[in-house]
Amino acid sequence: MSRFTLPRDIFYGKGALEELKNLKGKKAVVVIGGGSMKRFGFLDKVCDYLKQAGIETKLIENVEPDPSVETVMNGAAVMREFEPDWIVAMGGGSPIDAAKAMWVFYEYPDAKFEDLITPFSFPTLRQKAKFLAIPSTSGTATEVTAFSVITDYKSGIKYPLADFNITPDIAIVDPDLAQTMPQKLTAHTGMDALTHAIEAYVSTAHSPFTDPLALKAINMIIDYLPESYNGDENAREQMHYAQCLAGMAFSNALLGIVHSMAHKTGAAFSTGHIPHGCANAIYLPYVIAYNAKCAASRYADIARSIGLDGADDNELVQKLCDKINEYNRKLSIPANLIEFGINEDEFKQKVDDIAKNAVADACTGSNPRQVTVEDMKKLLECVYYGKKVDF
Repeated sequence: MSRFTLPRDIFYGKGALEELKNLKGKKAVVVIGGGSMKRFGFLDKVCDYLKQAGIETKLIENVEPDPSVETVMNGAAVMREFEPDWIVAMGGGSPIDAAKAMWVFYEYPDAKFEDLITPFSFPTLRQKAKFLAIPSTSGTATEVTAFSVITDYKSGIKYPLADFNITPDIAIVDPDLAQTMPQKLTAHTGMDALTHAIEAYVSTAHSPFTDPLALKAINMIIDYLPESYNGDENAREQMHYAQCLAGMAFSNALLGIVHSMAHKTGAAFSTGHIPHGCANAIYLPYVIAYNAKCAASRYADIARSIGLDGADDNELVQKLCDKINEYNRKLSIPANLIEFGINEDEFKQKVDDIAKNAVADACTGSNPRQVTVEDMKKLLECVYYGKKVDF
């Protein structure tokens, strides 16, 4: 038996934030990141709407990019003291992901982070609070997913936590928030969303429920991402919806080794943190070439759906990779890790451990082609040096 889970309600469209006035509850914590939501006035709107709903609020601010275990534990302690019946998380993927993890330790103070690393092993939530997510970026789709990514900086490893318990109860997808994204963030989050949709479509866990969502998201992203990158207001709105569709797909179909590699390399190098969406964009064409031995027909479906043609599936796979590389160039994303600036000596020193950790990542199990540690090391070397994948 399989399962398909989404938030109970998704409110979307310009001005959808106002739906907060109708929320039923007594207390809410509002979890935000570094200040853009405050700077652009959205935090004031949220607090005002919650006040109109008769809900007392408390802020948890300054969640860092790639939130840490320590941030999660500190936020959970604030929640335990305040005792909210709603957790409202707003911003990019980081504050929403952090708030999801805080939720667990709010309701289960004796839980240990190590207990959550095993996918779908969470205790039953909603004993004390429900969860509402408001995304401001168009990429992670964490507002509709069963995932949260938390970083253990002591080990340099990002852990994708996965459980249907942390799928939000309500998502508010208001494109007004996405209009504030800077250009580089628009590029990285947009390619993150494309990776979500492509990996969901070729995943071993794909289904008749997830396939249409993934294909629609891919088509919208191909249509709208370049204009969104250049600041077009309508394209920004459509990308905000497209990334949400991609999230619905991958939350239920799961992901693959593009994400395994991104999780295990993002915080691994002293010579440069690799933003998650940027890492996905770099790795995606290499992984498609690797996976094509087992999933060429699925990638060919994607290629045809975006208007590419070819004599056979292999030609279509190549054209899909070419299209992704074309978009990376348009969006000023490096073609490999040398271009990104990762030091070669450090890469060589760490690649064996990164390969082991990537194979052990929660996203590896649903990749369409099984991968050994040896293959993963070869793939990482291709990604580092920009070499062709031919194994």
